[in-house]
Amino acid sequence: MKQTVFIFFLLSSYLLFSQTNKEEELTLKSKPADLFGTLLIPENHKSTVVLIIPGSGPTNRDGNSTITGENNSLKYFAEGLANQGFSSLRIDKRGVGKSLTAMGKEADLRFDTYINDVIDWGFLILNDVRFKRLIIAGHSEGSLVGMVACQELDVVGYISMAGVGFPIDSIITKQMETQPDSIKTEMAAIFQELKQGKEVEEVSIELLSLFRPSIQPYFISWLKYNPAVEIAKLTIPVLIVNGTTDLQVKIENAEKLHKASSKSKLVIIEGMNHIFKEAPENREKNMETYANPTLENVALLNSVVVDFIELIP
Repeated sequence: MKQTVFIFFLLSSYLLFSQTNKEEELTLKSKPADLFGTLLIPENHKSTVVLIIPGSGPTNRDGNSTITGENNSLKYFAEGLANQGFSSLRIDKRGVGKSLTAMGKEADLRFDTYINDVIDWGFLILNDVRFKRLIIAGHSEGSLVGMVACQELDVVGYISMAGVGFPIDSIITKQMETQPDSIKTEMAAIFQELKQGKEVEEVSIELLSLFRPSIQPYFISWLKYNPAVEIAKLTIPVLIVNGTTDLQVKIENAEKLHKASSKSKLVIIEGMNHIFKEAPENREKNMETYANPTLENVALLNSVVVDFIELIP
């Protein structure tokens, strides 16, 4: 069932209450270096942990990026859950934040590397006697990582926040639609080879930064996954959330995922952008929120997530 939620319809029953929260720095053993995350546990927790996966690029456990700036989107999301009694684990993915040295060589990185890391984090939580239930929440690129990881873990629910609904080649092709025909033709040919598991030796200078030799193995592993196909495999309750002013991942992505999953609920939050902030469609004003660490998230995001969690059997 599709549901459109407006920011000004915030019910008083969802007002955040103050309680003592405990933060723990967790370490996940890995090679070539360990991975790190923050476990946030409210004083009277409900034995449920939400594992929060950050999005693409150099985005750390708090949702902050070395490219776009500090906004604390994932930190505020975790704190909102804690204020409703739910614990969370937010992680620095491999190569980012405190997990920076765990990256290794770019040529050795695979999309499956991120998936396996999340699976390992999931087992770490599931083996913690303080908790009984695990839910995975993936943001942006982390949405696809999360839905694949769910298939290997004993999780009770999955949350996609601003997740893409189309394969990566379709997304990049659409982003490049204003390029000259020669570039688009070459790109289509490169993707065709990569989807067959073949690396491409000759790449024009115009596309070399995107398809440099060291990143092609990562693309090959990424192209194996179609978000709409992967989410359809999930038999657990699914929540799909997107904002109307998300400039990076349009609502059509959420609708695509919802259509593919018979277990899903779709919530579109009016006025919410890609990093959960209230923002206009104007690009300049929208992007200003990416570097404002004091700007709180849209409150209804946590409200609909808490509603979803509490309804899981």
